[in-house]
Amino acid sequence: MISVEKYHPDDKQMWDNFVKNSKNGIFLFLRDYMDYHSDRFKDFSIIFRRNGNIIAMMPGNIDGNTLYSHAGLTFGGIVTNMKFKTGLMLKIFDVMKEYLKEQGIDNLYYKAIPHIYHDLPSEEDLYALHYNNAKLVRRDVSSAIYLNGKLNMSRGQRRNVKKCQKAGIEVKRSYDFKKYMTFKENSLKKKYGLNPVHTGDEMQLLADRFPENIKLFNAQKEDEFYAGIIVYESNNVAHGQYLTATNSGLKMGASNLIINHLINKYYPDKKYFDLGISTENNGRYLNEGLIDSKERYGACAIVYDFYNLDI
Repeated sequence: MISVEKYHPDDKQMWDNFVKNSKNGIFLFLRDYMDYHSDRFKDFSIIFRRNGNIIAMMPGNIDGNTLYSHAGLTFGGIVTNMKFKTGLMLKIFDVMKEYLKEQGIDNLYYKAIPHIYHDLPSEEDLYALHYNNAKLVRRDVSSAIYLNGKLNMSRGQRRNVKKCQKAGIEVKRSYDFKKYMTFKENSLKKKYGLNPVHTGDEMQLLADRFPENIKLFNAQKEDEFYAGIIVYESNNVAHGQYLTATNSGLKMGASNLIINHLINKYYPDKKYFDLGISTENNGRYLNEGLIDSKERYGACAIVYDFYNLDI
């Protein structure tokens, strides 16, 4: 017998323990990460049980009559235990649809977890979505470097790395996320009139909560800053984001120095280094210049898929 229930704050420890021992959960799904922006998203995470035992969970928030999995996360989806089977996922979808109908929810916006983040293959949900006639409504393209293979940085990137090293620029870990995000925010506003997803205070809060998962690396010479990147670490993937550089850093190619350091020296135990998406407009526009700069590191395409399921 499969049952479904809404997450309650009293379930926090149980929720976190399940995520840590699942075959496709990462630290983004831990409650201390999910709940940092609880003022902006009305939580509607759900828990699935069979004969009283938890077998799966889904981070979620509700907006109107739509359940998102989760609008405040890069991706979400159903997190499962190590012994989870495909037939069981079909049963979960049946129970979930009935439950959501009872709650007045008529649409599920599902943000699938990319396979490189799985500890074990976990695409039972993709089959269940197809089985239930869900529509693929968005597909973003990210670029991931396979770290166990031969790395093929372009000649120009290798030249920039040597130039930075000769100039005495080094890559060091920093802990001042607030200062870094202020620089990134000013840069984005000046170039594109945009703001980063996270504020400096938010990023500092998250980094303080997850010091082993969220790290900041700067390319610098003494106190002079040239470039930086924030990295989210999960079991198999180091995901780089908020890469930025000063004008001097751009001329020196300091970003190349950072990426070279991370993929060759800092993350020998990871399978992938994910450089993030290069698409806009629900995946209908590809920023070819941006993705080309990532593929010059030897990165290959990984898709982030989004589905709509009418309940």
